[in-house]
Amino acid sequence: MILNPIVSSTSRARRRHRVAATPGRLRAFAMTFAISAVLGVSAHAQGIDTDTLSGRSGAGQSSESLHSAGADSTIHPIRGFLPDLQLDLVAAGGKTVTEKDFAGKIVMMFFGYASCPDICPTTMAQLSQVMVNLGEQAEQVRIVFVSVDPHRDTPEILQAYVDAFDSHAIGLTGSERQISRLARRYRVAYQIEKPRGEDTDVYDVAHSRGIYIFDERGKARLLASDGESVEKLTEAVRGLLPS
Repeated sequence: MILNPIVSSTSRARRRHRVAATPGRLRAFAMTFAISAVLGVSAHAQGIDTDTLSGRSGAGQSSESLHSAGADSTIHPIRGFLPDLQLDLVAAGGKTVTEKDFAGKIVMMFFGYASCPDICPTTMAQLSQVMVNLGEQAEQVRIVFVSVDPHRDTPEILQAYVDAFDSHAIGLTGSERQISRLARRYRVAYQIEKPRGEDTDVYDVAHSRGIYIFDERGKARLLASDGESVEKLTEAVRGLLPS
């Protein structure tokens, strides 16, 4: 089975699974491919281990939806399938940012790069509109944009980029190792192509797409397609806000 390729990439990956059709494994398969479809990469490219997902799902675990987005929604509940929010990156001014800086906040996190020509600015525009829709509740929410292009995206460049969309947004970067470690944690695929010509700053970046939504305790709760409507994203975030 072939799923959608990563953004700007023409490569495709295949993977065959041969496991016993137990209820737990079937739930794991369903979630694996749902996540893969949202991110726009294959399960193989992301390194998702269906056996691990099956083991973590637990017997009788609820597959509740935290919003009434409808059967055609591309917002998937991922509680218990992806790890809690955990990061150690750099923000503008050289400030080290960890998950502790977002304690008590709903976090909408996605990966990209500042010079992305289409997907990233579109996603930022969507999320900024979600914040507008939330009104005063937006104070309880933060947009986190993680760059997969640390060579060109300095913390200051990233913050200036996200500030153009929303004052509640924060741009984060770090070393190649830091970015790679975080990307692996959340099954994010990306690839930096070799520079074209003599200018080492001219190159393409391919990256998977998806919006990770964490609750106020840092628990991974939802994974949304960047193509989801602003209305459904707003509804999903509202469903996570403390009463």
